[in-house]
Amino acid sequence: MGAWDSLDDRLRPVVQASTDEYARVRPALEKLTREMEESLRDTFTDSPVRPLFVASRTKTVESFRDKAARTLPSEDPDELPTLLFPDPLRNLIDLVGLRVIVTLPHEVDEAANLIKRQRAEFDCRGDREKDIGSIESGTYGYSSRHLILRTIQNDTVREYHKLLDPEQRPNGSYLFEVQIRTVLAHAWSEIEHDIRFKAGDPRAWSPYFDRQFTATAAMLETVETAFAELHERYETVTGFWDEEGEGSAPLTPNRIRDIWMTLLPHVNRKTGDDWGWAAELLAAHGMKTTMDLAGLLQADAITEVRQALDHRYSPGPDRLLDDLLLWRFGKEHIDLTAEPEDAPVKPRRESLGRRYRQMQLFRAREAQ
Repeated sequence: MGAWDSLDDRLRPVVQASTDEYARVRPALEKLTREMEESLRDTFTDSPVRPLFVASRTKTVESFRDKAARTLPSEDPDELPTLLFPDPLRNLIDLVGLRVIVTLPHEVDEAANLIKRQRAEFDCRGDREKDIGSIESGTYGYSSRHLILRTIQNDTVREYHKLLDPEQRPNGSYLFEVQIRTVLAHAWSEIEHDIRFKAGDPRAWSPYFDRQFTATAAMLETVETAFAELHERYETVTGFWDEEGEGSAPLTPNRIRDIWMTLLPHVNRKTGDDWGWAAELLAAHGMKTTMDLAGLLQADAITEVRQALDHRYSPGPDRLLDDLLLWRFGKEHIDLTAEPEDAPVKPRRESLGRRYRQMQLFRAREAQ
C-alpha cells in the first residue's frame, strides 16, 4: 500500500493537482531525460572508463503521485499531517534519473570523477554513497554512488521551465540524479526491489526475506572483491610486458619475490625469506629485467617441466625456478650454476645432470 492510498482525504486535492500538472509537463521532462542520457554516453565515448550500459527513466505519474503524497505526522492528532514535499514539481530531484552500470568497484569512482569533470554541462551539487538496502527497505544492502547534477544554461530545460511556469524567466538549470553502481549491485537492487515492492500483499513479508537479502548482499560483495583482485592481478601481469614500464624494471630480490607472488601465489616461500638466490640464478643467464622473469614463468613451460620430472610433490620456488632455467638453457645452466666438472664433490652438478636427462627423455617421447 502506497502513500497515496493512506493519504488523508483532505490532502488528496492538493496532491492530485500537483500530479495532474506533472502529467501535463512530463513529456518535456522525457525529452530532457533522453538528452541527459545521450550527454552521459558522449562523456564515456573517448574515455578509458567503459560502462556496461547507461540507462535513464522519467518518473511515472503514479510514482510521482505516491511520492508527493508522503507526509510528516502532526504532533496534534486533530491537525492535518504535513506534506513532505509541498511543491513536488520543484522539491523532487529524482524526476529525471540516470544509471551508469560498470563492471568493477574501482570503475564506480572513475565514472563519477569523469562525470563531475564535465563542468561545461553539469555542476555537481551532491555526491554521496548510499546503501541500496537502506533506500529500498531500511535494511543492509549493496552500496551505490549517487550524484546530484545541475544542468548549466540548457535550452531543453528552458523549454520545460516555460511550459511549467510561463511567468517565470527560465534559467536553464535543473537538478537530476545519476546513480553509479556495479553490475552485481544493480542486479541485487533490481531483484530486491521487485520482491519487496511487487510482491503483492505486504502481509506476506517475513524477517526471512531480510536475512536472505543481507546474506546475498554479503556473498555478492565477496564475489565482487574476488573479481576486483583478479582484475588487479591481470593489470599487474600485463604490465610486465610493457618494455617502457614494468617490463624494463630491473630484477632486485624483492622485485623477483613480488613478481613470483603475482604470477604464482600458490607456490610460496616463508614471509621474509631472502630471494637473492633467485637473482643470482637469473643473472647467470643475463636475465635482469621484469620481462625476462615473466617470460620464464609461463604456465605451459611449468606444466611441461613438472610432467618431465614427474614431481611427486609440488616444488617450491627454489626448485621450480632452477628446473625452469634448466628446461630452457639445458647444459649451459649446469655449467653456469653448478660446481666445476673436476670438483672432488659435485652434488649440484650431479642433481642437475639427472634432471636434465629426464627432460631430454621426455622431449624425445613427446617428439615421437
